[in-house]
Amino acid sequence: MTITRHFVDVGSRRVHYRRSGTGPVLLMVHQSPRSSAEYEPLMRDWSSRFTCIAPDTPGFGRSDPFDDPEAPIETFADSLVAFLDAIGIDRVAAYGFHSGGIILVNALKRHPARFTALAIGGYAIWTESERRIFSEGYLPPFRPLTYGEHLTWAWNRILEQTWFFPWFAVEPATRMSVAHADPARVDSTIRDLLDSGDAYRTGYGAVLRAARDIPAPGEPTAPVLISAYAGDPLQDHIDRLGTLPPDWTARKVATPAEHQRESLEHVAHHAVAGPDHLGEAVDEGFVHVAAAGFDGLIHWKGARGATLTVHGPGRALELVRDAALAIDLPGHGLSDPWPDVPPSEAAPWRDVIETAARALDASEIAYEAAPQGDPELLFPALDPDRFGAYLTRAWSIVRAGHFFSPWYAAEAGAAVDFDPADVAPDRLAIEHRALIRSSAAREWLIARRQMEE
Repeated sequence: MTITRHFVDVGSRRVHYRRSGTGPVLLMVHQSPRSSAEYEPLMRDWSSRFTCIAPDTPGFGRSDPFDDPEAPIETFADSLVAFLDAIGIDRVAAYGFHSGGIILVNALKRHPARFTALAIGGYAIWTESERRIFSEGYLPPFRPLTYGEHLTWAWNRILEQTWFFPWFAVEPATRMSVAHADPARVDSTIRDLLDSGDAYRTGYGAVLRAARDIPAPGEPTAPVLISAYAGDPLQDHIDRLGTLPPDWTARKVATPAEHQRESLEHVAHHAVAGPDHLGEAVDEGFVHVAAAGFDGLIHWKGARGATLTVHGPGRALELVRDAALAIDLPGHGLSDPWPDVPPSEAAPWRDVIETAARALDASEIAYEAAPQGDPELLFPALDPDRFGAYLTRAWSIVRAGHFFSPWYAAEAGAAVDFDPADVAPDRLAIEHRALIRSSAAREWLIARRQMEE
């Protein structure tokens, strides 16, 4: 089932969300520090029965953060309801895992008329000693550093959160049964963390500080199912829930598949239809492009009808300064990758660009300059590896690229002028994010040079 992507304005903030399927609506709220991307496999499965809608919560994925870094759980809950207002949904069934469940339970408490049912994967009930432990070490600042040292920390922190809980308590008593060392799995979370930056502490902090929001035993509410599978550190918290309201159920299950199956059946009994059309921003979104072997979504931003600026290899539209209209090419930024090996011929790239330009009514097409140098050396493979070295390798590339052209020629004859402001860590972080997302940079460079001949 196809998953589409959209942006919508919620007050002064821009929110990114994913959508798939048809039928009654199911709202899906992700955990921290992830984004709606983590639900793509589940959306493909569940969209045979629902219209699945998964927003990036504030400060995660590609949704704008709150101005207040200490925003409480109530602010996240209210923003979720404001998102429903913005896309035109009145009442909805919802699913949330871990942090997503905490937000949903608070939203149900504050806005009971908006939810027909909730299915929750693990609901945390922290003791005071646990809260103290978390407040002391769970959420250290995450800020880019000059030489990319923050990336080494990020890789190991995300990897070892499946080895120990909490991740920083490295001792035999805290070992987990779900440990892994899968580079692709770590990379998917790392990408979300790089999108959030230090804003990850706002969302995570809100759920860690959240009070127990379960209604009193006799209080009527929409039906809620809380379940947790073996290996989930919150499974033991099922025993901490106490007496629940009449329409609430909590149970331990054996596997993630069992948790998902029971959650699906629970919300299926209570989901209701939504509107035919959902709200979207007018100056940013995704267009479907089918051309020259590419069949996917192209991210765009700006004013339809303006000159379309196409970014250079290894970059993204967010790096194109002063563009009235820009796109992310396939295998770059937020656009879909090429379905197979990216082409290095000019014709397929030109066809995709011109098709996107027509869809956006672009008046003309302009191109960023392409870098000089050997394509193989300019854009080496940056596949995730067991130790996360690809992250620091990419950081060194974007940093050196401000001092030398080509970046790999670190010698006096290749030195270029630069603005010190451009190598500030916060700016390099944006370039770094673009580079590690560029799965087709080398091929686009070769094709771009052909277009100039």
